[in-house]
Amino acid sequence: MTDGPDHDGPAPDVPPGWAPDQPPAYQGHQGSSWASPGGPGATPPPPPPPPQGQPYGQSPYGGQPQYGGQPGAYGPYGAYGPGPQGFRPPPQAPRPGIVPLRPLALGDILDGTIKMVRSHPKATLGLSAIVAAVTTLPVSAGQAIYVRTTSEMLTDPDAFGTADALGGVGAQLLGTLISMALTFVATTILTGIMTRVLGRAVFGGKITVGEAWRLTRRRFPSLFGLVALEGLILILPALLIFGLFLGLFTSGVLDDSSGSIVGLVGLLILCLVAYTVYALFFSTKFALSAPAVVLEGRGPVDAMRRSWQLVRGDSWRIFGIVLLTGLLAGLIGTILAGPFSLAGALVGLTGGSSAGIAVVVTILTALGSTLSAMITYPFQAGVNGLLYADRRMRVEAFDLVLRSAAAQNQTQGWVHSSVDDLWDPSNAAAAGAGASAYGPPYGTGPGQDGWGGYGSPPGGPQL
Repeated sequence: MTDGPDHDGPAPDVPPGWAPDQPPAYQGHQGSSWASPGGPGATPPPPPPPPQGQPYGQSPYGGQPQYGGQPGAYGPYGAYGPGPQGFRPPPQAPRPGIVPLRPLALGDILDGTIKMVRSHPKATLGLSAIVAAVTTLPVSAGQAIYVRTTSEMLTDPDAFGTADALGGVGAQLLGTLISMALTFVATTILTGIMTRVLGRAVFGGKITVGEAWRLTRRRFPSLFGLVALEGLILILPALLIFGLFLGLFTSGVLDDSSGSIVGLVGLLILCLVAYTVYALFFSTKFALSAPAVVLEGRGPVDAMRRSWQLVRGDSWRIFGIVLLTGLLAGLIGTILAGPFSLAGALVGLTGGSSAGIAVVVTILTALGSTLSAMITYPFQAGVNGLLYADRRMRVEAFDLVLRSAAAQNQTQGWVHSSVDDLWDPSNAAAAGAGASAYGPPYGTGPGQDGWGGYGSPPGGPQL
C-alpha cells in the first residue's frame, strides 16, 4: 500500500510537514470505530441514570409538565443554556397560580389581578354585577327623577316652582344615601369573598362561589366592624371641618367684607389640603386590613394594627400602588359608565317628563353603573390582596412557605382546600420550621391512601 503516486515505498510514520511530537492516537471505546461523532459506527455514551423522585416541573399524571414548565426543566421557565463564558442565569421563581412566588412588582400585581378575574369569573364578575345592580338601583331612580324634574323646568319654566326643584334634588339625594348604605354592606361582603378566592388562586387552586361564601361568612361581623372603624377615622375630621364652617356662617362672625371672604377661602383650602393628606395617610396604613381579617382571622382592631405593621417601611410604595389603582379604577369606570349616563341624560332632557322616559333613564344609568362596578370592584380587591401577599413575602419571607406548599401540591397532583390555613401566621411559622400546616404529610395518614388521609379529590387529581 502506498501513500500516493509520488511514493514508491511504505507510508512514512509522520506525514510530510507534520511536527514530530504529536498527541496520542484516539483510543475510543471498545468496539467503536474511528468515525465522526454521531456518524455511522459511533457508540454513544451510556444514558445517565433516571432521577430519583419526581421533578418539580413534571406532573406525576401522564408525564405532562405543570406550572408552564417542560419535562426535566426547572419551574415554569424551562432550562437555561449556558450564557457567555459559561454564565447561567439564576432559576426563576415557580408560578403555580396567578403570581410568581417571590416579592411582587407592580406588573405582577396587576397581571395577577387580571388572572384572578379570568380564572374565577363567577366569583368575581358575576358577584360584582349582582352587587352593583342592587346598589346602583336607588341612585339611578333618584337621578331619573331629578332629570325628569329638570326636563319639566326647561319645558315650562313658569309652571315650575321651588318645591318641584327641591323635590328633584331631594329624590336624588335620598337615592344616593340609600345606595351608599347598600354599597357599604355589599362591598364588604364582596371584598371578603374575593380575598378568599385570591388566597386559593395564589396556589393555582379553584374555589366555587358557595365554598367562598361558606369560608367567609364567619368573618362578616369583623369585616363590618373594620369598615365602620375605618369610616369613622376617615369621616370624623371631615364632619368636624364641616361643622366649623357651618358655625362660622350661622354665628355671623363673617361679614360681607372682601377680607373675610378671602380669609374664609384660604382657611377652607388649608383644611381641604390637610384633610387630603390625613385621609391618604390612613388609607395607606389600613390598606391591608381586610385581607388580614379574612385570611388571618383577626378582629377589626387587630387587623388594623397588623396592616400598620406590614406597611411600615414601604409606605410610599404602597401609597403609590393604591393611588394608581384608584385612578385606573376611576378611569375605567368612567369610560364604561360614561356612554350610558350620557345617553340617559339626553333621553331625559329631550324625551319629556313621562313615566316611560323616567324608566328608560333609570335602566340606562343602572346599566352603566353596573358595568363599571363589575370591573372595578374585583380589580381593587385583587390589588389590595396581592399587596398583602407581597408585603408578607418581603417582611416575613412568606414566599418560602408558599413555595414549600406549592411543591407539596405538585407532588400530590392537586390543591387541597387546607392551603387556606397557611395564611394564618402561626401555621405559616410551623410550615417554615419544617412541619406541615396541612396536618399529616401528603401520601401518609390513615390507610396510607396516598392523599394524606383526605382521600382522592372528586373527579380525580386536578390543579
